[in-house]
Amino acid sequence: MSLDIEQNNLMQVRRQKLDELRQLGIDPFGQKFERSHLAQEIVDKYSDLEGTEVTIAGRLMARRGHGKAGFANIQDVSGRIQVYVRLDNVGEEAYRVFQLVDIGDIIGVRGSVFKTKTGEISISVNGIQFLTKSLRPLPEKWHGLTDVDLRYRQRYVDLIVKPEVKEVFILRSKIIKAIRRFLDGQGFLEVETPTMHATAGGAAARPFITHHNALDIDLYMRIALELHLKRLIVGGLEKVYEIGRIFRNEGIDTKHNPEFTMLELYQAYADYQDIMKLTEEMVAYAAQEAVGTTKVASEGKVVDLTPPWPRMTMTDAVKKYTGKDFSSVRTDEEARALAADLHIEDIAKKKKGEIVYEVFDACVESHLTQPVFITDYPIEISPLAKRKADDPDFTYRFEAFVLGRELANAFSELNDPIDQYERFRKQAQQRAAGDEEAHMMDEDFVQALEYGMPPTGGLGVGIDRLVMLLTDSPSIRDVILFPTMRPRTE
Repeated sequence: MSLDIEQNNLMQVRRQKLDELRQLGIDPFGQKFERSHLAQEIVDKYSDLEGTEVTIAGRLMARRGHGKAGFANIQDVSGRIQVYVRLDNVGEEAYRVFQLVDIGDIIGVRGSVFKTKTGEISISVNGIQFLTKSLRPLPEKWHGLTDVDLRYRQRYVDLIVKPEVKEVFILRSKIIKAIRRFLDGQGFLEVETPTMHATAGGAAARPFITHHNALDIDLYMRIALELHLKRLIVGGLEKVYEIGRIFRNEGIDTKHNPEFTMLELYQAYADYQDIMKLTEEMVAYAAQEAVGTTKVASEGKVVDLTPPWPRMTMTDAVKKYTGKDFSSVRTDEEARALAADLHIEDIAKKKKGEIVYEVFDACVESHLTQPVFITDYPIEISPLAKRKADDPDFTYRFEAFVLGRELANAFSELNDPIDQYERFRKQAQQRAAGDEEAHMMDEDFVQALEYGMPPTGGLGVGIDRLVMLLTDSPSIRDVILFPTMRPRTE
């Protein structure tokens, strides 16, 4: 018998039970139910609750026993607990209801707390209320690799049958709450900025385009939070942050989803050194609050997030891991020659700074297991960062890396409107030449800078990647409740 036929047969049986419940005068999709406790509370407080009457509600996940008594496991948001249902205790009508309950149905029970002969904390039921009939059987084989795609498509089932998945998303919430507490405690103001922009800016990424019918204009789903937040710094809100959804029209892999969550913050009268200290302290605080330690096991390694984290310039990191010293390189041709020795491709039209970054990306990032700040990024790839006073080919910028992937990106923000306009102009030329990820010209932002933005430090942190790290999740899809999926063809 095929799986589809078997499932259809099981669903038909459940429909029949649905009719039987209605014939008994029971609503299969019931009403409000008052709970006194969650399952785990009863387990944790057994010594105080033994012999006490409690009410719980949840999904039936297992059952055993025949005749006049049976056991079942009920699962709620906190965990599972065993219930013992006996005909003599609940009466014939309630016991008939219990016999009609399938795995996956949601019920409420009332009863007294006790321990079985085997020592399992349980509830001896004296009342049952049917709350929701599950018309589809839960999958029996949900754990294999063949089910990964289905798990992401049907996250609601994934959450039911795999408690560890639910724990990941509970931890995600704790991590975000901890970040908010930390920033609020530092005097930052949480704000909200537009999701649809007239100009896509703040990052090198291809945007999604939508159309506003009433105004008859195209708008871009935001690819970053940056430019609106810096407008607020101009306006005098000296410490601001936002945790919001970002949309980038790019590929999907274990580290990228077209829709993801970003934290960005900006602090007036600060620089990237201040933001480095804030970053390491914030991440360590979130780890301690959410998982109870700053030494986190992830991808088979123990990552120590305890501040301070090491600092290393990009050119020093390239020299350390490749042996190539770009600090003395003066021309694009010299840079290409060094990169060619490392078999870096597609660099014929790139400038020196872009080539250094290509080498770093290809040859260095994978080595950065423990947290480290990589500083002093080339000007060519940092159109929104302030130039270094002692070396204008580079910027006051850092990225934080852990386990070979970027966790955070930050600058001493460019606040010179003349310089900013020129950089936007060069980016616009690259865009016109076919680079869809180059920045657009944003004249309103330049105008904002003309009113004067104080020296400012800014930071962006990928929330999903931080959650991946702290929950030891191998894919970004494991930490996004509903990741983007290709539509099913069948």
